[in-house]
Amino acid sequence: MSKRGVFWVMDDDILGKVLIAEVFREDATVGISKSGNNYNHRLLWDYIKPHGCNKPYDYYPRGRVELRNKGKPIIYMNKNIDESFLELIIARFELDEIPKIHYDGSKHYKCYLE
Repeated sequence: MSKRGVFWVMDDDILGKVLIAEVFREDATVGISKSGNNYNHRLLWDYIKPHGCNKPYDYYPRGRVELRNKGKPIIYMNKNIDESFLELIIARFELDEIPKIHYDGSKHYKCYLE
């Protein structure tokens, strides 16, 4: 079953947090967005960043996996994330079908590459 969540691209890998189901488990409360239905990159960063990393949450290219009508996946992500990462994102978020990709050039997804 496809899952939602947020991710960062770091060192040719995906660092991410998957939201399992629509109902949060007790241990899934850290980093939850204001709307309460997904993770917030800024709020989650201190809990997920690698040990010794001193970069802010918006340093690395990042994105979000959402599920639209009838569970159709869409990925919102920084325009600098290469398509070569799609296979890894699809696997990590267990997407049941090929997602729609939305390269987001807004301030929300800007990183050190811009």
